[in-house]
Amino acid sequence: MARPSKEYQAFTSLVDRLLTVPKDEIHRRHAEHKARSDKNPNKRGPKPKAMRPSTTDPSTESDD
Repeated sequence: MARPSKEYQAFTSLVDRLLTVPKDEIHRRHAEHKARSDKNPNKRGPKPKAMRPSTTDPSTESDD
């Protein structure tokens, strides 16, 4: 039987390293990246939607 190629061995070692990272660490890294990317004023893609006050909020309605 033939030995696995170097590309396959590199891929499997990468997958093994990736799967050993805890989920909490991945979420922490993702949050850090998002915080850094949100500070970039020149980022590409759709801009995040601004929070608008709700027009159907009963606390702001007046009963005249």
